[in-house]
Amino acid sequence: MRLLVSLALSNVETNRVRVRRTLPKIETTCSLEAFRRFMITSTCRSFIPNDYQLDAQVFPERSRDLGTMYVEAEDKVTLGRVNDISFVKVNYVLGIIYNSKSGHTELKWRHIRGDQGRLSGEASTNTMVNLYEAGALDRSFIRTIAARIQEFARITRNWDRSSRQSSP
Repeated sequence: MRLLVSLALSNVETNRVRVRRTLPKIETTCSLEAFRRFMITSTCRSFIPNDYQLDAQVFPERSRDLGTMYVEAEDKVTLGRVNDISFVKVNYVLGIIYNSKSGHTELKWRHIRGDQGRLSGEASTNTMVNLYEAGALDRSFIRTIAARIQEFARITRNWDRSSRQSSP
């Protein structure tokens, strides 16, 4: 598995205080079924009807105002709705957009060949755990990203110290 890991530094304004937040950027490949399991784990595991969960062609979708989950497919039929999740039955998935409710995760899965697709975007720690649980990320990926986060934190601490020492 080829993988690319980097960190994105973004400024977030919280109560008029700027906070630096690092989100892991991921680019890897994973199966459609693994990404489907991730979507279910992250959004509707506790209430998805059992027959929907067992059907590999059924995916959850959610409206944009609640954190987008959208499946682009050649053929798609809405089966039903539970809470804020619609369940769709699809044939030949081309891509999936997943944005968390919190806005901390933005992922895209694009079909490459067979059941494999390219997974890319920014992911929160919780999302990384759910991706791992679903089989979309393997242990080596998690180790790599953890090492990069630790290195980034070390560099950031050193930079913060040096900037405080140089200010009057």
